[in-house]
Amino acid sequence: MGEQKNPEVITKEKIDQAINLLKEQKPKQREDVSDREAVRKMRRYIEKLTSDKYGYTYDEVAEMLKGLGINLSGSRIKYLIGELRKSSRQRKKSEEGDNNQSSETRVEGKTKRQQ
Repeated sequence: MGEQKNPEVITKEKIDQAINLLKEQKPKQREDVSDREAVRKMRRYIEKLTSDKYGYTYDEVAEMLKGLGINLSGSRIKYLIGELRKSSRQRKKSEEGDNNQSSETRVEGKTKRQQ
């Protein structure tokens, strides 16, 4: 479109100051989080309530949360908890795999030296 008739002069110094200002900015705190993130943060407490010791159902937990304006169905909460468990199991398994590979290498190295 059309350029401004009297643009303010932008000096190299102003650009450097602007870059420093922009670099110093921290991420904004978001008010809204995804349902997955919400359940991830509440996971420990949801698992506690749905344990055999406490005996609540996921639907009962959903009703409790609905009172706070968190509208998730019991089945959605159960699904997300399952997904979180699965991803943490996979992460743990891959970490253990990495550790086992390095210890196997060391064992093989010792065996080769002994022969």
